[in-house]
Amino acid sequence: MAKEKARDLRTGIALLWGEQERPTRGPKPSLTPGRIAEAAVAIADAEGLDAVSMNKVAAEFGMSAMALYRYVPGKAELVELMVEAVLADAPDPTAAGPHWRPRIVAWARASEQVHRAHPWLLAATAMRRQLMGPHQLGWLDAALTALAPTGLSASQQHRVFVLVAGFVRTHVQQLLDFDEEHSREWGRLTGELLARHPDRFPTLTAAITAGAFAPDTADPDAADSLGFGLDRILDGVQALIDRA
Repeated sequence: MAKEKARDLRTGIALLWGEQERPTRGPKPSLTPGRIAEAAVAIADAEGLDAVSMNKVAAEFGMSAMALYRYVPGKAELVELMVEAVLADAPDPTAAGPHWRPRIVAWARASEQVHRAHPWLLAATAMRRQLMGPHQLGWLDAALTALAPTGLSASQQHRVFVLVAGFVRTHVQQLLDFDEEHSREWGRLTGELLARHPDRFPTLTAAITAGAFAPDTADPDAADSLGFGLDRILDGVQALIDRA
């Protein structure tokens, strides 16, 4: 099998940051990387990230994939442009006030909204060798701005950011994976199994009997699973601040 050609990272960076050289001769380009990214985002929003291809995006403009390569070198660069497109509006954490906690909560909720609006973003920004454009870095800058009043070290602030961002991603993935009908069927079948084998799983059986998996109607905030998780994480951050 032929070895995959290494990416030209300089070209990718120039594309993301709008620093690519403009041709001085020949016909004026009819497209821009931004327009191409918007078309690809529309496909991904409707059909998922796997549905995005150079051929399919090129067809949106009535051209061949080879013609599209004049603007975007390949799929990897296209996906990076897509990420930049949907992260264009980084939140302003200072709008939530001077205190770090409401600031990072506002950032987390904004992150949840953009990930739910574009579910493919989870896969597009998974841990891998990915170039980051100014918009994506703007979200990181906003998160660190939110955490600046904590007085924690720069390293600790970054670790808190990773913790919060990771929780938001996990939370959104759980929401996207949830199937109410499947959940009901799982609950019914699991209940029948535990009824037949209560001695094998006594703690789990007792927890289910006590309503561990049932909606907590007595708690008005129970439906806000993002808020519950954030509060528990940020309580721990506050404890770290207090120790410091």
